[in-house]
Amino acid sequence: MSVHVIADDAEALAVAAALADEFRTGASARDAERRLPRAELDRLSASGLLAVTVPAEHGGADVGALTLAEVFRLLATADGSLAQIPQSHFAYVNVIRRQGTAEQRKFFFAELLAGRRFGNAQSEAGTKHVQDIRTRLHPRPDGSYVLSGVKHYSTGALFAHWIPVLARAADDDLHVAYVPRDSPGLTVIDDWDGLGQRTTASGTVRLEDVPVPADRVLPHHLTFRGPQLHGAVAQLLHAAIDTGIAGGALTAAAEFVRTKSRPWFESGVDTAAEDPLLIQQFGELALRVRAAEALLREAARTVDAARGDLTDATAAEASIAVAAAKVQAASAAVEVASALFDVAGTRSALDSLNLHRHWRDARTHTLHDPARWKIQHIGRYVLAGTRPPRHGLL
Repeated sequence: MSVHVIADDAEALAVAAALADEFRTGASARDAERRLPRAELDRLSASGLLAVTVPAEHGGADVGALTLAEVFRLLATADGSLAQIPQSHFAYVNVIRRQGTAEQRKFFFAELLAGRRFGNAQSEAGTKHVQDIRTRLHPRPDGSYVLSGVKHYSTGALFAHWIPVLARAADDDLHVAYVPRDSPGLTVIDDWDGLGQRTTASGTVRLEDVPVPADRVLPHHLTFRGPQLHGAVAQLLHAAIDTGIAGGALTAAAEFVRTKSRPWFESGVDTAAEDPLLIQQFGELALRVRAAEALLREAARTVDAARGDLTDATAAEASIAVAAAKVQAASAAVEVASALFDVAGTRSALDSLNLHRHWRDARTHTLHDPARWKIQHIGRYVLAGTRPPRHGLL
């Protein structure tokens, strides 16, 4: 695969906009037929977008959070599934940036610039809660490890070259093992059957005594022992996906009303787009989307500012700004995608049109983590100055 190397933020945004236009064509059919986007992901790799956070000293564009969030928002306006697939990719690039040795950074950043993709194997089912990780790294006499466990909701694993696996070592500390997709003992099962984000292939990963060299394991637990932006960046990308889904749904609704909807007979107008009640509703929906976009940009700028001066205070401010953006984006995505049917009318509910993919994607993606807890942390921060916890989900 010939892989382009993106030079800077401006080029990253231009490439993302062009790919979003390309991916928009066929997005509905891919969803309806559950046709996995392998060719599209190869295009994404070849474009260089997956390497845009590689540090400049390693040959990357080292783009900021503002650019990265906009990349994800643009992709999500076209395809909410496709935009979700690389979210964990960038989260685990950040782990390497923060916790990798010089040799690990050199190796993996070269892999990224060559178009390699990271998946994820972090969540587990049937445990006490989301941070109850039971997958284990067992040490071997030569200093290497074997990895055993079962992971679920493993978005990107099926398409990955490397699968970062969240696991606990003998001391119970959290580590990330970067495992090649074709490792012996590693099986990726395409058993995802969610009502939305149908083509993310967020299925099961089984790990049966998978061999892992010592230099492919990073101490992720150290990430949370000081001020960090790991959770803020990861959540920022989730907010960008929700914001993009909301924008895509609004665009689809407007196009349908302009070209296919009939006016209500009592309106006295010739086209649905002239109906003053519909005009009012579109204005209100546009405000929801614009508010989500504005909070997303503000959160990204706050993350970028904290990156330049990382302290407990700036990290907390970044997490709170991202939490606010995520709450607004999740609400806008579900509301706008649902209102699409109100404004477009009966015909929009035809299964063959697949306009419900916007709502299904929004409803599925916004379940990733509960907004109610983000609101709690925002309230505590405002009232008492309580900084949010460093658990990686804020």
